[in-house]
Amino acid sequence: MQIASCSNLCDQSPPALAREDFIAINGTVVVSCHFGLSLPGKTTMLRLFSSTRLDHNTGMGYLSAEAPLRGGKKTRHGAGKTNTMTYQVTFFVDADFGTPGAVVVKNGLRNDQIFLRYVQLDLPEDGRSIHFECNSWVYPYKKTNADRVFFMNTSYLPDKTPDALRLLRDMELRSLRGNGRGERRDWERVYDYDYYNDLGDPDKKDKDHARPVLGGTAVHPYPRRCRTGRPLFKTDGVTETRSKRMINLDFYVPPDERFSPTKLAEVLTLAVQAVTHFVVPESKALLRANLVNSFRSFQQLRGDLYSRRSPRQPVAVDAQVMDRLKASLPSRKTYMQVSKMVKETPVMFPIPQVIEGEAEAWRSDEEFAREMLAGLNPVVIKRLEVFPPVSRGGKQSSITAAHIEKQLEGRTVAKALDEKRLYILDHHDYLMPYLERINRQQGVCVYASRTLLFLKDDGTLKPLAIELSLPSPSDDGEISRVFLPASQGTTDGQLWLLAKAHVSVNDSGYHQLISHWLLTHATVEPFIIATKRHLSAMHPIHMTD
Repeated sequence: MQIASCSNLCDQSPPALAREDFIAINGTVVVSCHFGLSLPGKTTMLRLFSSTRLDHNTGMGYLSAEAPLRGGKKTRHGAGKTNTMTYQVTFFVDADFGTPGAVVVKNGLRNDQIFLRYVQLDLPEDGRSIHFECNSWVYPYKKTNADRVFFMNTSYLPDKTPDALRLLRDMELRSLRGNGRGERRDWERVYDYDYYNDLGDPDKKDKDHARPVLGGTAVHPYPRRCRTGRPLFKTDGVTETRSKRMINLDFYVPPDERFSPTKLAEVLTLAVQAVTHFVVPESKALLRANLVNSFRSFQQLRGDLYSRRSPRQPVAVDAQVMDRLKASLPSRKTYMQVSKMVKETPVMFPIPQVIEGEAEAWRSDEEFAREMLAGLNPVVIKRLEVFPPVSRGGKQSSITAAHIEKQLEGRTVAKALDEKRLYILDHHDYLMPYLERINRQQGVCVYASRTLLFLKDDGTLKPLAIELSLPSPSDDGEISRVFLPASQGTTDGQLWLLAKAHVSVNDSGYHQLISHWLLTHATVEPFIIATKRHLSAMHPIHMTD
């Protein structure tokens, strides 16, 4: 935790005592030292708070004198054998100091943060060890004007917290909540609520780029999220602005929730490779070609992406991509690590296995059903219990038994239902109320869809029928059409392929908007933020999250 009001207390030395009145508590400090991470240095100091002896002058546990780190031995820790540095530290405390309950860390570096993994103390009286699991960033005191405090690995409910740690626990939570004002800085550990007020491009004043704020009204106070941008004060309230960089990394996330430098470098390396391999060649092709005729066939697309190289012929990373990446990254160390990783692992994407043997395999019904089940959004596939399917308003689907019974391997619809063989991917009810507005405003044609699937004996799914629907312009009804599997090359075959494409669009949109954003970010994030704001690191629930 980061406690501003504790900084003055930590700068005060305890009363001077005779040397024989002190006992020594030896400890081990482990710090990560991946490529690009700084090491603590001689100016980093540690202190201990007692959990059993209360200082009535401060309302907190007694505080030890500062102790510097000694040595520094290269080690490896964790399941992934992360590169670490292990230091030794010795605290001199008075004989009745009691049991340490918190360790204070003051990062004396000028600019660089360190990643502290853990601190372990060996008590001289009874040979016990006390562990402080940290796994957290500690920023320079010069930036934070505060020390970091880590509690021992013992959980307490609020009313059972030792008196010597109660105030520290309360100060921790207050610091994590922040005051709801101002711009968040990289080194702050603040879990601050905000509305979705940065949708679209809030810096532009025209209606085409602005988006309404989600949440924050008396009727709809949610969704809420963690504040991630810089506040802009405008006539219509407070909105957040975002960087215009190609890769937007210039937004606030509490330090302990960010990617580690190594993980960030891995993600960026993959992004650079993907841009170099896919986006850059296609962009150049579009610039050279007539836009109307630039996309002639899937064969052309496959040739552009794969056929001009083999897996053993890596592609040189586009220099322009690296230049833009360098301008986008706030840390030069991260850029250097990405550059190193890109050189060591050049782009070598092979032809995807699905189309390696048969270029048109992606068109098949088997592949369509396989991707539906193995893709991003399989949880929306449900077992069909009523036939024909019925919408929430009570209207039956236009799919009939005659449409599908010839494909049920000798079964009737009733028998297939009884054997739990029929499944449905239903993107109908939630889309229908919005289709008229979407199609009118966006100038596109989006359909609501229902896809029936049959579970075969070999455990795979087979699409049986697709129903595409639009609202009726004349009444409250709808216009629907059923499409059935058909041979490629025929008119019905092309219509069936287009129907499958509409289903894939629905499925992708549902994943992004509902499964990913609504049910993950908009629903779960407020609980995560509330946990960080109201349950201290010593709370039993916090320690098991």
